[in-house]
Amino acid sequence: MPTYEYHCDGCEHHFDEFQSITEPPLRKCPKCRKPKLRRIFGTGAAVIFKGSRFYQTDYRSESYNAAAKADQEASKPATGEKAATNGTPSKDKPAKAGKTAKKTSKTPTRASDD
Repeated sequence: MPTYEYHCDGCEHHFDEFQSITEPPLRKCPKCRKPKLRRIFGTGAAVIFKGSRFYQTDYRSESYNAAAKADQEASKPATGEKAATNGTPSKDKPAKAGKTAKKTSKTPTRASDD
């Protein structure tokens, strides 16, 4: 709901009113009760932009987009390196067996005095 700005021509009272877009404009001044109130065209409601294409970075030049794409392509690994780094073993290197760690207690055990 927007905030509208009002001005009374009778008593020069100036105020803001928070009301729905579908509501009719106010006619009577809340201060002097005269029907000389008029709505002022001002900033009105705030506009909220949602979605893409509203930010400065969304409107980059074609040369910038081309350079960014080329840079992204250059930073990708080569096809031979890709097979070795995607988590599956390659044909050249066998998979390494994982080490199992034994949990050992460093505190000495005491014999009970029975």
